[in-house]
Parts: sequence; C-alpha cells; structure tokens
Amino acid sequence: MGGGLGVPYRGDNDIPPDPSEYARIIRETVGDLNMQLVFEPGRMIAANAGILVGKVLYTKPGAGKTFTIVDTAMNDLIRPTLYDAYQDIWPVEEAKRNQPNIIQDIVGPVCETGDYIALDRALPPLQSGDLFAILTAGAYGAVMSSSYNSRLLVPEVLVRGDDYAVVRPRPSYDDLIGLDRLPPWLE
Repeated sequence: MGGGLGVPYRGDNDIPPDPSEYARIIRETVGDLNMQLVFEPGRMIAANAGILVGKVLYTKPGAGKTFTIVDTAMNDLIRPTLYDAYQDIWPVEEAKRNQPNIIQDIVGPVCETGDYIALDRALPPLQSGDLFAILTAGAYGAVMSSSYNSRLLVPEVLVRGDDYAVVRPRPSYDDLIGLDRLPPWLE
C-alpha cells in the first residue's frame, strides 16, 4: 500500500511523515479491511541507511570558489550529475564542521564535465587527505555505480554498532579485465 516515504535530502524539504504517523493516517483512511496490509517504506529507510565515504585528493582555490578534487566520482554516485540530486556532505572530522564555510565544487577525478558530487556548495574548507561523508547514499548509490573509465567499484561495508564487515569487496583490476574476452578470430 502506498509508494513509500520520500527522503528529505536537504533535511528541510518535503519532509515525509514519521512512519508511525504514516501508519496512523492509513489506519484512519482505510479503516478495518480485515486483511493484511503490506507497505513498501521506500527510500526513507534505504537512502538513510547508507553513506559514501571519500577522501580529498587536493584543492584548487579560486577567487570565487574552490575546486575540491576527491577520490569519489560520478561512477560511484551518479545521482548528482544525472538528476542534479542534492546530497548532504559532512567532513568526517567533527571539528571541521565548526569552521566557516567556503563556496566550493566537490568534483571527482574522472575528467568529465559531469563528474561532480556538489556544485557551489557552502562547506567547511577541506584539505588533502580529509575524509568526508556523502549522506543518504544508500538508495540508488551502489546499484547505479559502474566501472566507467576502468574505475573499480567501491567496497560495501555493513556496520552494526562497533562491528563491521565487508559485504561486497572492491574488485581488483584483474577481476575487471577478466570480464573481457577476445573473439575467436583475434586469438
């Protein structure tokens, strides 16, 4: 029943009802139908269950904005370039979050015009080696990723409290190249 609860990617836009409030509305609307109702909660759960962690490679300060070049690329999370989707970005180091923001483009290393995570974003200054988290990346993140430009897929790690496990390891270049086959006439 229903198409699921959306995700307020900016934290303040189109905030869906709380799941318990959603259940109350459904109960009041449909009443007692004497049947089991099945719900698909949608991206609210899946999106918020995943983050993409990246590292700053280097920065290029400019007069109007800074270009922050990172190791994550459009092949890791294509939503920003494909849909102009907004993804919150936080420095992993909490102390950095309190620094005054600067305007910056967060761009990947693929050398494509569309290789960006965020454009004209007000974020704390990031330096080479800094880790950052791209939030709400659990829905349509990994499933839309690719090995474009021979970039390896990112590993997936499942976390529960202090425990973690790699549930999808990063493939090797041998794995990637091993997918190719020569046709018989070229052997």
